[in-house]
Amino acid sequence: MTVPTIRLSESLEIPVIGFGVYQTPPEETVASVMTALETGYRHIDTAAAYENEREVGEAIRRSGIPREEVIIESKVWITDYGYDATRHAFEKSTAKLGFDVIDILILHLPLPSRFDLTRDAYRALETMLADGRVRAIGVSNFSPAELDDLLETATVVPALNQIEVHPYFQESDVQLANVAHGIHTQSWSPIGGVTIYRGDGSSSFEDPVVGSIAQAHGKTPAQVMLRWHIQQGRSAIPKSVTPARIRENFDVFDFALSADELARIDALETGKRGGSDPDSITLETFDWDIPEA
Repeated sequence: MTVPTIRLSESLEIPVIGFGVYQTPPEETVASVMTALETGYRHIDTAAAYENEREVGEAIRRSGIPREEVIIESKVWITDYGYDATRHAFEKSTAKLGFDVIDILILHLPLPSRFDLTRDAYRALETMLADGRVRAIGVSNFSPAELDDLLETATVVPALNQIEVHPYFQESDVQLANVAHGIHTQSWSPIGGVTIYRGDGSSSFEDPVVGSIAQAHGKTPAQVMLRWHIQQGRSAIPKSVTPARIRENFDVFDFALSADELARIDALETGKRGGSDPDSITLETFDWDIPEA
């Protein structure tokens, strides 16, 4: 099977579907990543704050798949922002992963309360990109204003901005800002898993519009939502620890949604964020140190 890709730079293309390990316990990460790799995923998204980088690296080694065929994406946590601290964060992550190069390294949050540290952290990413220690750099959870602020001093435009996007929360303003700057939109919680956690009784998995479209195509709601992302030019990072669902989330390349079906999903926007407001996360509220390798 040929998986469509999106070009981030002259030297790096990413598959439209990656595999995420957010909230995956370390003891389950090796098995789930190996299942993903066996299924055909070739992009694994982790983060220092997930505390499972070590297991991601172990799974890749055990899989027998050559390292150069697997794209690793990781994130720097806010307590490691600042030029020297971010360079050290890279060393911690590579030591845990067991690889010298991280394909994509991004800033986990904008940290508006100390944006001076954010700017210095991004400058460190630019230096590591120039040194060949990372192949692409980017950000996560940045608003249009925060992108503008970063680009006032950045010398490299972020390759991507990983944000919460699913049918119930689409961040259209951020997506438009990304397009304006030539930044790729990568979706976390792309099938709305976060809508289950918030506990208000609404879930995109159970939405009747998504369900009817899925039934028409003989697919599941998750597959329909992932197809929606792909056809609108985003890459998506679904996560699961269940082998059947890991495989299901990858089986999205044999059907297509019509323009009307895409519009019906677009119309499900509620404007209600499922995750935390990124700007509410500060060094005071989330002051947790990422351990050494």
